[in-house]
Amino acid sequence: MVHPDTELRYVNDHIGWGVFATRPIPRGTIIWALDTLDQKFTPDEVAALPFYARAILDKYAYIDARGRHILCWDHARYFNHSCAANCLSLGYDFELAIRDIGPGEELTDDYGTLNPLAPFPCLCGAHDCRSHVLPDDFTRLGDHWNTAAREAFFLIPSVSQPLWPVVSELPEIEAALDDPNRLRSIHSHYRARTSARLVG
Repeated sequence: MVHPDTELRYVNDHIGWGVFATRPIPRGTIIWALDTLDQKFTPDEVAALPFYARAILDKYAYIDARGRHILCWDHARYFNHSCAANCLSLGYDFELAIRDIGPGEELTDDYGTLNPLAPFPCLCGAHDCRSHVLPDDFTRLGDHWNTAAREAFFLIPSVSQPLWPVVSELPEIEAALDDPNRLRSIHSHYRARTSARLVG
């Protein structure tokens, strides 16, 4: 489920749609959480789908560390990639704002964290754009992503969290807030065998 202070907007003919903030979203805010309406498909289930359904998953699903395609039911599926993403995850089934996001600003992920199967060109326009998103970005950039997300994680108790009732693993998250040594790493999401398809 995506944060309620967001909306779907058309970006342009090249990018299509994106998710934008309608109000200020402070750093440390949980902006998306996996919920019971999101669909999960094992690799065998994906292989058994008709072509048109696999095409939907290729475009809109992401791949978790277990190799499942996760298809969000709401407009969270329209998060676009940026090499300077303002939303990241740690080792839990939610993403948070890693910096303050202003009204009208697009919320973005780094697709390198979503276990892409194959390289694809990036035209995000960020100052430090990598030009390509690669299946092994996790091995090169994971520590950087982890640091950015870790710093935002400890702000969770200090900002409004409308998605808190949706977040799973609450005891583990609260334990990590109390003891930083128990915080999971973003590397927990990495699927070393990239048998999954890219999402968008």
